[in-house]
Amino acid sequence: MAQISTHWVFGYGSLIWRPGFAFVRQVPAMLRGVHRRLCVYSQRHRGTAAQPGLVFGLMPGGSCRGVAFEVESKRWDEVHAYLSEREMDHGVYKEAFRPMLVDGQVVSGLAFVADTRHVQYAGKLAIAEQVRLVRSGVGESGPNPEYVLETARRLAELGIRDRYLDEVVTALHGVDIPVVASA
Repeated sequence: MAQISTHWVFGYGSLIWRPGFAFVRQVPAMLRGVHRRLCVYSQRHRGTAAQPGLVFGLMPGGSCRGVAFEVESKRWDEVHAYLSEREMDHGVYKEAFRPMLVDGQVVSGLAFVADTRHVQYAGKLAIAEQVRLVRSGVGESGPNPEYVLETARRLAELGIRDRYLDEVVTALHGVDIPVVASA
């Protein structure tokens, strides 16, 4: 049986629960050298220019657990075009092919990393300011709290614990994300 030639995409926010593209499989993955944080002002999907929301980006340092999507090579051009349109909005993210750990093996995958020099890069805001922005943000893709809570819910379902995100969720609504045993 011939092995299918594939590419990988790393999801750490809404891609986890709303990928929007065809893939062969999705599996838990880890990307080292960056971490997930609400660090990008959203002026389209979860906010507006007048009332920006706040969405996840990958910031330098640490590591990030998320989901790797395996994409067949024959579909790669269409998937890449879709992701570029979706994720490269206003240029706040940069495409990066990075090594990630998938099923105990290191593979190269596409990740979208926050551009720390972009005007929409919020940086490391205090939790209270993050929550204020999230509570007030609504954009083309819906309310900002939905985005944060759905990401937290899906990560919990996958057994991925993110202490920072747990802190944001607790501050946002005063609820804890259930702890799911990791495999």
